[in-house]
Amino acid sequence: MTDQEGADWIPPGADLSRPSAARIYDYLLGGAHNLAADRAVAQKLETIQPQVANVARRNRAFLRRAVRFMLDQGVRQFLDLGSGIPTVGNVHEVAQAVDPASKVVYVDYEPVAVAHSLMLLKDNTNAEALEADATDTQAVLSSEPVKRLLDLGEPVGLLAITLGHYLPEVEGVFGAYRDALAPGSHLALTHLTNDFAVLSDPKIAETMRSTQDHIYPRSKAEVLALFDGFDLVEPGLTTSANWRPDRVAAVVDPEEDGLYAGVGIKR
Repeated sequence: MTDQEGADWIPPGADLSRPSAARIYDYLLGGAHNLAADRAVAQKLETIQPQVANVARRNRAFLRRAVRFMLDQGVRQFLDLGSGIPTVGNVHEVAQAVDPASKVVYVDYEPVAVAHSLMLLKDNTNAEALEADATDTQAVLSSEPVKRLLDLGEPVGLLAITLGHYLPEVEGVFGAYRDALAPGSHLALTHLTNDFAVLSDPKIAETMRSTQDHIYPRSKAEVLALFDGFDLVEPGLTTSANWRPDRVAAVVDPEEDGLYAGVGIKR
């Protein structure tokens, strides 16, 4: 039996012929919802850069801190774009621990990610997963889960964690979501860059070309442009580990961190 045969977390008809970023990320975070092809790519990335799993863990920790920050500002509804495969500390777990009435819509085009999310959320009436391409903003914003759970006339927490660097054209996508959100909405994002040493090896992008998710690293100026229409909160655009760390000891040299990270509030 192959590692995918008989797995109840793989939806019928899912194309598993190519590795996916969502399943690679799941492996790097220590998850179990990945296949041999995904693990092979992840292990190749670890050979190129042994810190890649640490980068993934810091990114996940930033997501949790960003959601808690938004909750502190009164946000109670979240749209998580490119949400990936659920692992410990999901958005709905963080948000609903503070307020059980918090609403969350997860969006991903990877069928395994969505199928597993739906299994996890089957008894949760305030959270839903949508299989859709985040770049199709109209399809996402007009979808049944978004219409049912989110009030776009009120502030929304828009999460784009490791999303932008998978998109060849990104500013128009972010702009469309920004324009649909009410003032006071928050945007949290992380984005891969070549500005720092840890992820600058061109073999990383080359390796990802063997998957269904190519990567497009961007400079600080290019990532800052994604916050057009938003006011960045302190400490501004930094790296994932260094955005409001839980403790001083968590601060990491940006050269070892690799992902730009920030949170902005829509004017």
